[in-house]
Amino acid sequence: MKFPLILFSSIISVSSIYSQTKGESELWERAKAIHERVITIDTHDDIDIDNFTANRNYTQDLNTQVNLPKMMDGCLDAAWFIVYTGQGELNEAGYAAAYNNAISKFEAIHRLTEEIAPDKIGLATSSAEVRELVNDGKLVAMIGVENAYPIGEDLTNIEKFYDLGARYMSLAHNGHSQLSDSNTGEENNVWLHNGLSELGKLAVTEMNRLGIMIDVSHPSKEAIKQMFELSKAPLIASHSSARALCDHSRNLDDDLLQLFKEHGGVVQTVAFSAYVNTNKHNAYYAAVNEVYTTEGEKVGFEVLSRDSIRNLEDNARAVYDENYQEIVTASANQIKELQKNSGPVNVSDYVDHIDYLVEKTGIDHVGISSDFDGGGGIEGWRDASETFNVTLELVKRGYSEEEIAKLWGENLLRVLDEVEAVAKEIQKS
Repeated sequence: MKFPLILFSSIISVSSIYSQTKGESELWERAKAIHERVITIDTHDDIDIDNFTANRNYTQDLNTQVNLPKMMDGCLDAAWFIVYTGQGELNEAGYAAAYNNAISKFEAIHRLTEEIAPDKIGLATSSAEVRELVNDGKLVAMIGVENAYPIGEDLTNIEKFYDLGARYMSLAHNGHSQLSDSNTGEENNVWLHNGLSELGKLAVTEMNRLGIMIDVSHPSKEAIKQMFELSKAPLIASHSSARALCDHSRNLDDDLLQLFKEHGGVVQTVAFSAYVNTNKHNAYYAAVNEVYTTEGEKVGFEVLSRDSIRNLEDNARAVYDENYQEIVTASANQIKELQKNSGPVNVSDYVDHIDYLVEKTGIDHVGISSDFDGGGGIEGWRDASETFNVTLELVKRGYSEEEIAKLWGENLLRVLDEVEAVAKEIQKS
């Protein structure tokens, strides 16, 4: 049986419940019941291996958007933990470093499910295992590989990753890999392969043979079209939204959405603020940064850019983070006023993308993802503890329980089953 529903204290206060009209209260209760009954799956959550140690791990409510307490609070059943590797040089040394990075993340996820908290969360590699873990009252971890760069030029590494639990993989990230062009090529119209490389085409075949879902969230449009042509199994976009609503190269245009509809795949709508509404995102955070900068000047603190923060030594970064939080606290009232006039991208903006994708592809081809701890998060769904708010918005818009179940996980599990079935047929022949 699924774990008991938490009181959602982080989502809605007791006083606000009492202030609801009867109709609003009934809608909230109906949404809460639906949220508890359906299997909720978030298909993209990044990880830091430093949070998978004996002393510091996901059993604690860390300052991460996803961990076990936050999953429990938000009634999020399953998180796809991501083996992410940034794109590096296409040479032997680059491949070796990337492979070691990937293995360290696989090991961290296994450590969580096998050593740190096997009584609380289990690793699933199939839809049947997902359902079994949920029925046992456990949380679910699944593994996706973001950027196949770590396989190098040795396609046998794909099977190694499969054996470690990987059930989806993308062939590129930010920057062209040895396998595929990236969406980032749009910026200067410079391409390495004009889609997939010959090795990338072979990788598609191997992923079909093994039963790994092919993720198209970061490759170029031409590469995605070639993957649709080559793959014998449906594809997924593990964390992408609708380009018609937000013209960003990470989103999928109507031509690609049509391919998902025709080939039976699923687009996992991503709650990444800049991919939901770039203009609103940029305007809000520019205003927020101005507030923080002004507040910092009062005490001699300089607000740094993200790149500058990354270049700080660990001790210096810790000091910076502590001082920055003081600025955030001191600016709280100003930020609240700012939100009244030009608030951040929110759950309503996000569900607009779900609506559009459903309209274009049908209810069977749309899912949900956050990209938490990788830049994702919107007002109302800033971490896993607020997961219920997405269901609430879906109920407000008239989605049925069956439709919400499909969006939250059943569509993704169906595709996983179909990819597995294709692999079995290939292996037979």
